[in-house]
Amino acid sequence: MSTTGNHLRRKPTSLTRGLIAATTGGVALVLPLIGADFASAAPAQSVTAGKAAASTVAAVKETSAQKTAPTIYSVIAGDTLSKIAQAHSLSGGWQKLYEHNREIVGENPALVLPGMKLTIGAQAESKTSATATAATVTAAPAVQPATYTNNLDGWIKESLAVMAQHGIPGSYNGIHRNIMRESSGNPLAINNWDSNAAAGTPSKGLLQIIDPTFRAYHVPGTPMDSYHPVANITAACNYAADKYGSIDNVFGAY
Repeated sequence: MSTTGNHLRRKPTSLTRGLIAATTGGVALVLPLIGADFASAAPAQSVTAGKAAASTVAAVKETSAQKTAPTIYSVIAGDTLSKIAQAHSLSGGWQKLYEHNREIVGENPALVLPGMKLTIGAQAESKTSATATAATVTAAPAVQPATYTNNLDGWIKESLAVMAQHGIPGSYNGIHRNIMRESSGNPLAINNWDSNAAAGTPSKGLLQIIDPTFRAYHVPGTPMDSYHPVANITAACNYAADKYGSIDNVFGAY
């Protein structure tokens, strides 16, 4: 029997706005309700976080672009790969510079012509790395060593290759012009009538160099023979570089 007065309804409180009662097996469970106030806070935080992330990504991209920005160098008269690499403190020297710009320079690293646009910097490094990675996946045939014809054209080109290795300036046209004036392209030419000849040291070879000067400016890697075409050209260009800055600056007796 129920007792009168024990079942009066209680006034609802503010707590019922956030709670709901569920009955399970006679036991009342109080569960929280997710109100509109709670749901609206999350999107605001997500938008703020998204903007911050976007700003960070943009900053990283900008920094990355700055780091990979290359230097484009325009070759001028008298330049060599060795001289350019040294001026830009390029790790790996002229060989690395040639590797980066082989498509522009061509097969002979000594033939660097005025007006060529050479890439120096991180972008070239990345390109080289990508090429190297591809090469490890698909093995490319080995690069054959350069060969030169046994004539004036071949002697000049071989000399330029040796000069590039030693940082000696000079161009094909400058060398050819001076050879034609001094010996007409005859590697065995000798001058037996001038003051040098009278002193017992006649001028010899393609660029008419006397033996004492040849020995003083002989370049390692070439024969110790002043009549040898490549040795003669290379030593004479080494002498001209020391005295005149380059064989390209010689337009008469030197």
